[in-house]
Amino acid sequence: MTQHNPGPRQWGPGTPQQPAPPPGRSGAGKAIGFGCLGVVVLFVVIGAVAAALGGGGDQGAGSRPAASSVPEGSGAEGAGRERPREEPGGQAAAEPPIRVTAQATGFRPTVLARGQHTSVLVTVVNNGAEKVAVNPLYFEVTGSDGTKYDVELAADERQIDTVELARGEKATGTVTVRGAVEPASVAFTNGPFGETVTAGVAR
Repeated sequence: MTQHNPGPRQWGPGTPQQPAPPPGRSGAGKAIGFGCLGVVVLFVVIGAVAAALGGGGDQGAGSRPAASSVPEGSGAEGAGRERPREEPGGQAAAEPPIRVTAQATGFRPTVLARGQHTSVLVTVVNNGAEKVAVNPLYFEVTGSDGTKYDVELAADERQIDTVELARGEKATGTVTVRGAVEPASVAFTNGPFGETVTAGVAR
């Protein structure tokens, strides 16, 4: 059986043609697509700028200090600051170089004490540049009737020590007199010939 090898196919007028490939997107379509994308980006940028401006305005309004209710000239700027203590003349009171305080206290006898005694608890503070000499014999007690009493040594077990105080140091202890006395004040002399400071006895 003889096979015929057909030659190349010829397309005639009646032969159906294959569909043409879909045409690509035209330049006009691309331009329209980019135009829409640009509009969206523009709206996003406008919204971000508006939000930033609106948030900045709120923040500025919230950080604005509230109006003060203190009237002008009332000295509110200096409120809370400590002011130096002033004397009646208007000048600042200077701290005395030696400060003495005295307080009534009970008598605690030593083994050497005999009879009735009265003790006063005293504190000496050195606020000056010079040293302060403290000794029980440098004190004198005055009673409520004006009578002056010398201090008796080694009578009270809390007797104030014999010391020299540098600037900022203090000494605390008792000074004791013989008898039942109602102490009104205590005088302290800085050394045999130094300054004398008197303090009332607190109850």
